[in-house]
Amino acid sequence: MSHTEHDFQDYEFSAVPAGARRGFWTMLAVMLGFTFFSASMWAGGTLGKGLTLFEFAWVVLAGNLVLGLYAVLLAFIASRTGLSTHLLSRYAFGVRGSWLPSFLLGGTQVGWFGVGVVMFALPIEAATGTNIYLLIAIGGVLMTATAWVGFKALTILSFIAVPAIFVLGNMSVAMAVGEAGGINALAAITPEDPITLAVALTACIGSFISGATLTPDFVRFARSPKIGVSTTLIAFFLGNSLMFTFGAVGALVYSEADISQVMFAQGLILPAILVLGLNIWTTNDNALYAASLGFANITRLPKHWIVIFNGVIGTLASMWLYNNFVGWLSFLSSALPPIGAILIADFFMVARRHYPTLEQAAFKHVNWIAVGAWAVGFAAANLLPGIPPLNAVLSAFIVYIVASRVMGAAGERRTIAAD
Repeated sequence: MSHTEHDFQDYEFSAVPAGARRGFWTMLAVMLGFTFFSASMWAGGTLGKGLTLFEFAWVVLAGNLVLGLYAVLLAFIASRTGLSTHLLSRYAFGVRGSWLPSFLLGGTQVGWFGVGVVMFALPIEAATGTNIYLLIAIGGVLMTATAWVGFKALTILSFIAVPAIFVLGNMSVAMAVGEAGGINALAAITPEDPITLAVALTACIGSFISGATLTPDFVRFARSPKIGVSTTLIAFFLGNSLMFTFGAVGALVYSEADISQVMFAQGLILPAILVLGLNIWTTNDNALYAASLGFANITRLPKHWIVIFNGVIGTLASMWLYNNFVGWLSFLSSALPPIGAILIADFFMVARRHYPTLEQAAFKHVNWIAVGAWAVGFAAANLLPGIPPLNAVLSAFIVYIVASRVMGAAGERRTIAAD
């Protein structure tokens, strides 16, 4: 297959071959385009309104370090095997068991797509007065179209959007610091409605735990594990921390969590529309792309057609999703982390870093140990005190390893052929 043909393949049912793998700069652009998301700035703005500057810095560094380490382990697996999250799930969950993570991850990414479409439309409505629902429809169509093209479109958009949002975000921060009277004055601001550090950490980790869990969908294109791990760590630790900072500084000074409203107050109306719109577009493309890989795993239908269906559903439900954003974060914090924890436990601890190829492997229909570990992780996130995403990850990780060893399922489950 030629390089041009590789550009239009998404390998939803197979490993990415060596000829389609990408180098450091392409992967870094794609991963930063994924984590440079305006919703992270919004979440950062929410934290900025409830924490002091010192508390905010501690929470964001700690939260994104946890996210980064979690994503890096998944990135290593993906770049080693060339497999998406959903194909990797077959090793841990079984062929039909993998439908559970595919449905949860695919459904949440369609939800993120809907949130992003509204965030794309709102600044344009504020600046032009154009009907919000018309803008949502136009945004949904445009984003669905580029997601339909696939990984090549994600790369091109990311190369444009990442430098633009970096420049605009730093410009906004500099203006906000100047408005406050300097860093010392900014640090002296105390929140009117403070939030606890546990709540803040939950919001920080929960705001992008779905993206971290889907890291393999993109990093499988990395030419080597070194490239996959390094670009993922930069994107999730540095990139996501920047997004939170861009949102928080504006919130501290202007008491407004919505980054577009902060930029409007700063007179950055046209740059905000162009750059934030493009930024949201890149992440929404990633979300729709990943969701469609998940539903392709369930239905065995080509990814391209599922993209269209998911784009329509996400666009139609977008306003509801946007208005229920906090509840959505709470769901993500408890339902998705156990999936990544089980994939990590299976590859590193049970399979000891060696998977047979998809063609050579034989899977159970459902590995109930994985399903049970997921349920324990989900329950731990909702019932145990502390930080829900961490409770979910640790509980699912431990239960999966112990149950696999005790029940003797580590090797046996891969000897039963699927239909």
